[in-house]
Amino acid sequence: MNVVELLAALQAQHDEATAQAGELRGRIERLTAALAEIEARLADLATTRMVVSEAVPAVTEPNSPETGTADQVIVNAFNQPPGQAFRARERHGLLGMPTDEASVNITRSRLGCLTRQGFLTRLGRGRHQKRTY
Repeated sequence: MNVVELLAALQAQHDEATAQAGELRGRIERLTAALAEIEARLADLATTRMVVSEAVPAVTEPNSPETGTADQVIVNAFNQPPGQAFRARERHGLLGMPTDEASVNITRSRLGCLTRQGFLTRLGRGRHQKRTY
């Protein structure tokens, strides 16, 4: 191999390494931008969680709806009219609460918890009634 061939081979390797470095720099830029977006989202979620935690009073006894919590309001609402079964959205509206999907889903979750705790009975898909002893 003469010097000209050696220089040409070195130049080819240099060009290949330069192309790979450029590709890696592009990946780093895209990953850095994605990381910045995720970190901003995490900061927003942490702030939201903090605001909601401060706005909602802490529940001291989660297993008992007798503490004046939203669970107690739901159980008491099943007394009016007694023995009638309701869907979460209907009960939510009758309680005068917002009817957006997120709020209704929270009520659905609470109804499920109250059913598991034995305060309500599930009468088919999505229908609940106050348990009679």
